[in-house]
Amino acid sequence: MSQDKQDPTTAQAVEALERTIDQAKAVAAEIRQAADNLAVVNTVLEEALPDHVQVGDVAQALDQSGQVEEQISRSAEVLDALEAAQSEVEKKARPR
Repeated sequence: MSQDKQDPTTAQAVEALERTIDQAKAVAAEIRQAADNLAVVNTVLEEALPDHVQVGDVAQALDQSGQVEEQISRSAEVLDALEAAQSEVEKKARPR
């Protein structure tokens, strides 16, 4: 097999990988946007609600929301790392 051509199986694998990368990028962007939106909501709530209201269930909800925000941000970071790894695999799979 020449270096200019790929066998059909390799070409299909590369195409599937490219689609997966595109999907992962879209999901990562959505997750980053959700994390940003949640951060804004949390900030507004924490600043708008007086301290005497931020107790009990409200305080617990704000805390939980902050934890969800952090989890979403970590998930976006993991997706970014997966994208980088997929891109590296794709580069190695391309004919030279």
